[in-house]
Amino acid sequence: MDNKEFNNIFIIAEAGVNHNGDIKLAFKLVDAAAEAGADAVKFQSFKASALVTKTAAKAEYQKELTGARESQLDMIKRLELSEDQQRELFTYCRSKGIQFLSSAFDQKSAEFLNMLGLEIFKIPSGEITNLPYLRTIGRFGKKVILSTGMSTLGEVETAIDILVQSGTKREHITLLHCTSEYPAPFDEVNLQAMLSLKNAFKLPVGYSDHTKGIEIPIAAAALGAQVIEKHFTLNRELPGPDHKASLEPDELQNMVTAIRHVQQALGNGVKCPSAAELKNREVVRKSIVAKQAIKKGEVFTVHNITVKRPGNGLTPLRWDETLGRIASRDFAEDELIEW
Repeated sequence: MDNKEFNNIFIIAEAGVNHNGDIKLAFKLVDAAAEAGADAVKFQSFKASALVTKTAAKAEYQKELTGARESQLDMIKRLELSEDQQRELFTYCRSKGIQFLSSAFDQKSAEFLNMLGLEIFKIPSGEITNLPYLRTIGRFGKKVILSTGMSTLGEVETAIDILVQSGTKREHITLLHCTSEYPAPFDEVNLQAMLSLKNAFKLPVGYSDHTKGIEIPIAAAALGAQVIEKHFTLNRELPGPDHKASLEPDELQNMVTAIRHVQQALGNGVKCPSAAELKNREVVRKSIVAKQAIKKGEVFTVHNITVKRPGNGLTPLRWDETLGRIASRDFAEDELIEW
């Protein structure tokens, strides 16, 4: 992506609906994300009645965590944030020096976020086939992060085409690989699919993680992810559908720190001695030295020369050239050979 936000790995702390509809809890989530060093904290924007039908069933993990008797509509209603609350969060994020993001789940919510001033639109996996929704986002002409959970390459291609035809610059799209299960089993992550997305579409890629722990997003960073998204909560024991598959604040901080270390370690790809290595090179490399006292005029042989540290003398790569030469002066045992 040609925007400067992603020159570094862009880390999104996904608060989602882990505020449980409580704005005070939402503020605390912003605080935790900022303290952890994330670049952005992301919520979810929706009107329950515009998102699901009255008869829509819950996902299995939602039934497990919130019960089967309540409908998906009723569950989602409890997790709504009003437009005024989202404005408060937007302002609060600015005061904390962290970027406010939110995934819109319906067109009206997307239009509200655009009016609010969002610079990046995060499209959730479930909306990748929502043609009118994608056209709405595309018309904004903003940067887009597109999650690709549950999708095929063909569906990803179609979504990209819709966004571009609607007004989004192709180079402003970043694709996130994702496994849409909560928590996602390790053997279904298929992290190398992130590289398949990169190769297929020649766009920046990243990873939206739903596994337990922090190992997989760190691995994604090492594979070249430019964006990492991870759910977090203040406490995994809180009631709600997403807390169990989320990191707690100390874990989020550990993940951010580890990703920053990976980012530093990736470097520029040029194979050459680093500054730290140069000061050690003479200490750990070796030179050709006298194995015993050598008199002027003696021939250098395998019996009177050897290779030892330090490495500030004649390199052992010139061993063959040294053998058979005549000593031009006396050499003491362990003295660096020169000719």
